[in-house]
Amino acid sequence: MTQSQGDLASLSKFIFRAPNWYVSVAFSLLVAALTGVVAFDSTYIFEDAWQGVFFIGVPTVVASLATTPVDRWLDGQLTYNRSSLLALICEGIVVSLLLAAGVITVLTPLSQQFVFDVLTAALALVFAVRLLVVLAVSRNSILATIPASIQTLTAAVLLFVYSGTMNFLSIGGPILNAYLNRPSQAPTEIQYIFTPSDFALIVGMSVLYGLVAYGFLRVVDHPWRQSLGVSGLDFLRGFIGHIAEGNRELEDFFQGIGEEAVVPVTVLSFRRRADGTGNGETGDGRSEHAGEDAGAGEKARFVLPMIHPGPMGEIGGGNLPQRIAETAEGLAFPPHATAGHDFNLVTEREVQPLLDAAERAHDRLTYSARATESVRVERGDAKLLAQRFGDDGLLVNTFSPEFADDVEYAVGLAASSEARVSGLDDVLLVDAHNCNNGLEGGDLGHVVPGSRRSFNMIRAAGDAADDLVDADRHEFALGTAWDRTTWTPQDGIGPLGVRAAVLDAGGQRTAYVLVDGNNMEPGLREAIVDALDGVDEAEIMTTDTHIVNTVEAENQVGDAIDGDELVRLVADLVDDATADLEPVEAGMETEQAEVTVFGNDRTETLASHANAVISMGTALAAAVVVATLALSIIIFFLTP
Repeated sequence: MTQSQGDLASLSKFIFRAPNWYVSVAFSLLVAALTGVVAFDSTYIFEDAWQGVFFIGVPTVVASLATTPVDRWLDGQLTYNRSSLLALICEGIVVSLLLAAGVITVLTPLSQQFVFDVLTAALALVFAVRLLVVLAVSRNSILATIPASIQTLTAAVLLFVYSGTMNFLSIGGPILNAYLNRPSQAPTEIQYIFTPSDFALIVGMSVLYGLVAYGFLRVVDHPWRQSLGVSGLDFLRGFIGHIAEGNRELEDFFQGIGEEAVVPVTVLSFRRRADGTGNGETGDGRSEHAGEDAGAGEKARFVLPMIHPGPMGEIGGGNLPQRIAETAEGLAFPPHATAGHDFNLVTEREVQPLLDAAERAHDRLTYSARATESVRVERGDAKLLAQRFGDDGLLVNTFSPEFADDVEYAVGLAASSEARVSGLDDVLLVDAHNCNNGLEGGDLGHVVPGSRRSFNMIRAAGDAADDLVDADRHEFALGTAWDRTTWTPQDGIGPLGVRAAVLDAGGQRTAYVLVDGNNMEPGLREAIVDALDGVDEAEIMTTDTHIVNTVEAENQVGDAIDGDELVRLVADLVDDATADLEPVEAGMETEQAEVTVFGNDRTETLASHANAVISMGTALAAAVVVATLALSIIIFFLTP
């Protein structure tokens, strides 16, 4: 993930789930009553509280309960929890302005008329804020003015009814006159008479503020439409909906910017030999699935689609590793492929073509009972562990202890091609993705075409293949073990937990460890490898699952959990897998799948636009607020 993408993802920390609607409603009534006591100055304190409830609380309650059905009737998407929270926030705006106005009347000669003037402006501002939010979060149409106007309209009607009723009770006479009298004709006991002209003033100011809000959204949305052909409001709506409500609206946006891509899906399967003597038991039985499906055909399966498991949570391919694991007969190992965020799937539906391709590859497998010992090749900071099964090769690359993030798709293709040119048939090339410093520093470790790292990795793949082609092959054995762990995605560990496979070929033992997480804290990979006894070579891989990145852009393995605990767990699992060793044979095949992904440079463009809009939009919003406030003051001075 680049700095721009990280800045965008980190905004999720400001998103929270809306409280239950009845909590918002109850709190709004309490705040309204207390505000009435402070802001209004009637004969009795209870009348002040009642005016607060009547003028402020009731419109909030009506908006909380009526906005959702009206919005849904217009094909919007506001929930009761969201609409209640929005109404409460707007009440907070009114309360803040009224409290400020109340303090001003105490410190200056201004009368209660000033408080009601501020209330009029506040109600117009509420309409603008609601329109801004409804346009951004629920719908992108002029019809948004209908649900947005509920709170302001209700308050205006109540002001009109309340003041006219008080006038009628005080002076009597025809009820129509009581509602239409000017303030100058009312008795002094009536603090404020809300007339049709005042109603027109609220309407006029609401229209003004609404146009400002609408114009502001159009300005900040223009770059999105100009370069991406989609609305940034759709992205905001989907982003909030996914984080706050857990829905999949964001996938509709991604589908609009997606591009078709053809990606390889490689499967390496290990099955028990018919003459095998292993019983699939681990000795102490601590690992949950050590030697899973003992006596069955498949013992373990490595599946590698050249797709990035993002963008976040379960959106797109964010939970791709778990979906792969659910389809495997043996213990599944879905490591990270050489692909970046441009190869995120646009929707969760796109996972199925990958699974179908994996099954087609599995159905075409031909198995070999011979494998080479593993070899370690280093070129620059690229360190590649490789092993040959039949005529095919498993290659695992790491840059640790140097920091690295995703290896670009083109680099992975070039490295795999280099290995095939050197004599391997099929190649399963894994990006171990096991050392990064998060979002610190200017260079986040992407391995891009043309970089020194890319050539180091490509040369290492070719040299490793040369060594494997010339190496002796032996009958081999495999042992597996895994533990779901008690850690959660919030701890940086996904539902697949930690998995280990130990391969014994020619007396040499190699451990492949897979952690269901997104990259690792620096130094943790070395600590794990150094703690492993009884194996000659080892590599630690992560799945790069983005289910751990719903709320934080950084949530690497070892960041939230104790690294020493993980070291001990992996060491125990490798011991369990060693005790589980039994003769196996292996087969590898590759199929292609057609899927829709983000597309070239789309992720960076999306992140850059979002960050630019946020930075410039803040300054623009401040300027708009100041200009609108100045215009409002002029309107009140010119209005009798």
